[in-house]
Amino acid sequence: MNKHTPEPQPLAFDFRHQTVGRSLLVHADCFDWLNLLPDNSIDAVVTDPPYGVKEYEVKEIERMHNGGSGIWRLPPAFDGNVRAPLPRFTALEPKERETLQRFFREWAGFLLPKLKPGAHVFVACNSFMSQLVFSSLIEGGLEFRTEVIRMVQTLRGGDRPKLGEQEFPDVCSLPRGGYEPWGLFRKPMPKKMTVRECLREFGTGGLRRRTDDKPFFDVIPSERTPRRERDIADHPSLKPQSLMRQLVWASLPLGEGIVVDPFMGSGSTIAAAEAVGYRSVGVERYADYFDLATRAVPQLRVLATNGRTTALPPSEGQAELEL
Repeated sequence: MNKHTPEPQPLAFDFRHQTVGRSLLVHADCFDWLNLLPDNSIDAVVTDPPYGVKEYEVKEIERMHNGGSGIWRLPPAFDGNVRAPLPRFTALEPKERETLQRFFREWAGFLLPKLKPGAHVFVACNSFMSQLVFSSLIEGGLEFRTEVIRMVQTLRGGDRPKLGEQEFPDVCSLPRGGYEPWGLFRKPMPKKMTVRECLREFGTGGLRRRTDDKPFFDVIPSERTPRRERDIADHPSLKPQSLMRQLVWASLPLGEGIVVDPFMGSGSTIAAAEAVGYRSVGVERYADYFDLATRAVPQLRVLATNGRTTALPPSEGQAELEL
């Protein structure tokens, strides 16, 4: 065990759980799990949270899977492929926006004491909701560092006015999306502490450089999630391993510690951590997605990206999570 990471606590507590390699998957509400976690124990967070909140309520997920009516929509079809449902974030009413802001403000408040000083938090979002989500995380105590822009052609925007397609054929309501913003936050370091001192004491405070010795960049050219990954993990917001491995790699500046995904979904963050040789914990409250992650993580972690696999052997002296 390295000097910056204490002996692992029984991080599963009394929740249903599963181990995959170095990683721990926990079936729990992240608020309940965080409440039990020792303070100053998380080295980094990489997560794609339920930023629609309403769309990710259990009853709405069940409606989506069952093809029933609800607030999920099917995106425009193209190239002959069937598309997964997308949440209708623009359908949120003012009261629901207030709920969303309160949710992320409270989540940041729960998360903050559990992070080590200087620990980074990567949070996926979209251009429509990012101003609400990111400002709420700042109000909750996290320090905003920058946005990491995933350059990817999305299916959002570009549509003609609803019910006015014939009348206004040369108009689109919103630009067609070409990027996905990830908020990058950090737990404030102790007053007057430098990054060098934070790295020495906590193993946090900075970001890990790329394997080619270049710095981590805030713009990442990306792909849509490949079909082979979607075939493994049928989740409506699955992110590609080619992206997630870059984010996870950067999150631990010394390559040591524990990466946490409090909204695990189908486990793409955990699979990425496994692929690059990091220890991680994923927490998921929806039982079907937890079960999906236990099946998907072992398959996703060994996939090759850019023509090769990034799976690494355990670092010397790196212990498995103790349950």
